[in-house]
Amino acid sequence: MDRMYRPAPSRADCADTAVLRVRGGTVGAAAQIDRVAEETPVALEYNGISHATMLATPADLEDFALGFSLTEGIVDRPADVRGIEVVPQFNGIVVQVEISSACAARLKTRRRAMAGRTGCGLCGVETLSEVLRQVATVADAPAVPLPAVLRAMRAMRGSQALHDITGATHAAAWADADGQVQLVREDVGRHNALDKLVGALARLPIARHDGMVLVSSRASFEMVQKCAAAGIGILAAVSAPTALAIRVAQNTNVALLGFVRNADAAIYSHPERIQP
Repeated sequence: MDRMYRPAPSRADCADTAVLRVRGGTVGAAAQIDRVAEETPVALEYNGISHATMLATPADLEDFALGFSLTEGIVDRPADVRGIEVVPQFNGIVVQVEISSACAARLKTRRRAMAGRTGCGLCGVETLSEVLRQVATVADAPAVPLPAVLRAMRAMRGSQALHDITGATHAAAWADADGQVQLVREDVGRHNALDKLVGALARLPIARHDGMVLVSSRASFEMVQKCAAAGIGILAAVSAPTALAIRVAQNTNVALLGFVRNADAAIYSHPERIQP
């Protein structure tokens, strides 16, 4: 895989800590050094106004800001984002996003003060209509072979560099219709990993409707909604979906697969998008 598609973990992504290991019920005689994933408050500001604060891995934050802006419907297209600046603070990181005046005016009508725990995608949403917001139906595309989906999921696991070091992060990957993984992003939060992936995809000449997204987690409705908002028609998860995720997938023309492990999978919606 090309290095640009799989960023190597940096010192900012993880930290060293002392740990006493227990093996076979016996506590080790001396502490050892372990690597743990960093978890940092990341505040997103739009045109100088605080909008959301998430706990995230402090890597690929430009991708995160762009992907979050797209999947949350804050902007309609990457060109609506005029600039992104990452500003470290003593107690976290502020990501300053400059968006078009039209998008900024629309954002003011649905202010969202969101303080998210790790992996939380809804904390602070003010109204029910913001939870199940309308997103465009994903366009039809040629079916993707099931063996390609299974092959891609196996390949993603081998591309989780930060997880290999820390054991604490989720991954979201993009693979083409042949099952070749092209892009991977990791984070302590599964929603954050997906937003980072969408943001990275928006910067690259990749036809999103011609492949699939894979996630190393369960498939909640927000994950399906984010994929639909990004125009992605196949979401494959290593674990289970929720009932609401299945309904959202059915309504947005997204093929949703769960329990994608080894040679197994369960197809919950739009099986016509998966070629046996």
